[in-house]
Amino acid sequence: MGLIVLAVVVWIAAMLLNVWLSKSPWAGTRSVKLLVPAIFGVTILVVWELLVRGLNVPGVILPPPSAIGARIAGSLDILWVDFVQTFMKGALTGYLIGCGAAVIVAILIDRSPFLQRGLLPVGNFIAALPIIGTAPILVMWFGFDWQSKAAVVVVMVFFPMLVNTVQGLKSSEAMQRDLMTTYAASYWQALLKLRLPAAMPFIFNGLKISTTLALIGAIVAEFFGSPIKGMGFRISTEVGRLGLDMVWAEIAVAALAGSAFYGIVAMIEKGVTFWHPSQRG
Repeated sequence: MGLIVLAVVVWIAAMLLNVWLSKSPWAGTRSVKLLVPAIFGVTILVVWELLVRGLNVPGVILPPPSAIGARIAGSLDILWVDFVQTFMKGALTGYLIGCGAAVIVAILIDRSPFLQRGLLPVGNFIAALPIIGTAPILVMWFGFDWQSKAAVVVVMVFFPMLVNTVQGLKSSEAMQRDLMTTYAASYWQALLKLRLPAAMPFIFNGLKISTTLALIGAIVAEFFGSPIKGMGFRISTEVGRLGLDMVWAEIAVAALAGSAFYGIVAMIEKGVTFWHPSQRG
């Protein structure tokens, strides 16, 4: 009971601290903007630890963060091999191929009204297919190694990226396009100097959405066949062995990798689209 009361006290104290920081004179500073979510995250971990131990929750149901941290520290070699197999090979390769192909096809669609009318509806149909149905087929086509996981990622990220890019290519204003025509600019000159730069906010929206889809697709695909390594393989096998601490360790690594991947893309976006109103301070 003492641990439960302490968890409530910690939660209330952290909430009051964050409210005070949000209303303080330093609320707009970069340090406070980073400190508030950091306090919130640490508070969740502390409350989680106290509640699990105070309520005597079995480890096979929900292990405490300390047990998960100990498991991560003791399994760094296994976690690294799984990370390389799933993220570096499957997710990242599929992400680059899928997003790059989507941009190229979006330009072709923009160039051809026939493709615009014919391919986009088909793309929306394929994008609506459940990954749990397409992943086994792609695994059988491309084998059980990382190539099939990359193929699943390509399917997952291609159409969200395609739709965002096609929409972005239409975002330039009519007056701007008329001005390029007045300057006798060709289609490719107008594309490179006006329409692609104007489409960058939409393209980066697709890239950021695809960061999470890529990792999810690679992990889910490993449930349907993989070599004896990979995040999805490890999660499925450890669940069968009731090794929930290792499952949570893999989840923590996946969450950190996905957040870092999203952050890197967001930083690149900030540098490329510095002119856009959303990036202004």
